[in-house]
Amino acid sequence: MRIGFVTATYLPSRNGVATSTALFAQGLRALGHEVRIFAPMHPVGSAGPDEQGVSRLPSTTWGTPHDYPLLLWPGPRVVARLPLTDLDIVHTMHPFLAGQLARVWSRRFRAPLVFTAHTQYEQYLHYARAHHRAGRSLMRSHVVAFARLTDQVLVPGQAMAQMLRHYGYAGDIQTLPNPVDLQAHQDRNGAAVREAHGIAPHAPLAISLGRLAPEKNLETLLQTYALARERQPDLRLLVVGDGPSRHALMQQAPDDVVFTGAVPHAQVPEYLAAADVFLTASESEVLPMSMIEALASGAPLVAARSPAALDLIRDGVNGMLCEPTAEALATGLERALDPKRLPDLRHAARASAEGYEVQARARQLAGIYERLLAR
Repeated sequence: MRIGFVTATYLPSRNGVATSTALFAQGLRALGHEVRIFAPMHPVGSAGPDEQGVSRLPSTTWGTPHDYPLLLWPGPRVVARLPLTDLDIVHTMHPFLAGQLARVWSRRFRAPLVFTAHTQYEQYLHYARAHHRAGRSLMRSHVVAFARLTDQVLVPGQAMAQMLRHYGYAGDIQTLPNPVDLQAHQDRNGAAVREAHGIAPHAPLAISLGRLAPEKNLETLLQTYALARERQPDLRLLVVGDGPSRHALMQQAPDDVVFTGAVPHAQVPEYLAAADVFLTASESEVLPMSMIEALASGAPLVAARSPAALDLIRDGVNGMLCEPTAEALATGLERALDPKRLPDLRHAARASAEGYEVQARARQLAGIYERLLAR
């Protein structure tokens, strides 16, 4: 099959949708399919020196974070140069401009249109600077209208399907979890990461990995750490990532919190291997790559209730599912770090990640495409 991914974010941007898209492309190509990716031009260039199969579309960084270029609608001359005419499937990760572009191309070139709903869109309305109630109503209507125009809607987890039903979408929804490259997380110990950041080899270590932005509830994360450290003074916290909230968080964080900034995705497994547990207070997560990768590294999840947490965590088995308060999360962190409990949690975390292995998920996605084409 010749498959076209149309996405508003792609490598080298560091976020879950970009990474998931790249992993699905990798898995589908390994199965013998041709994958073409249509993504915004990134200010630092391509995804890597050997970037192939990626067509870069016009974008702007005016008024956007540096790592999140905004896709612009390509003109006829740009479109004429794109490898679109023989696509069998068009698959978009977004219901907005990238999705509209995918819909135009799918209809023009008579290819089925697939849409993966990755995001709790209401959690990001503050970026649109719209009145919250009006913005929420318009956003819900738009997402449902777009989903109805597609041939198949996919979601990474059941909580996302429930959200679409709540919005008013009544069509078919299939669950396709995000993939993880299990091989990348094998045989890592994280010792070099601990040494580089001055963390003792045997100190209990929690890690937070992701974009530092208001929707991630990071103030509660820092409060959680402060409470937990009172009970366990040798506890340390490693905050990996960057974003608009980083400066403010660094000012209010305890002195021993380590902020690493963004790290290349290839180094993420080593950072996760350095940690004993993965800690998140965010309630906006759907099924982020960071949480699946943490499980693959053997870092049990201590998480506030969110769609991702409900899908990923078996409470007390591979992590702790907590109410979204600092006190509840600190108690969950203390329970997870119990030396009598932690080895079993780590083993169960690795086992629970096996269901997200990239080749298995790519085969599932290829099967969905084949059924659409047969129809």
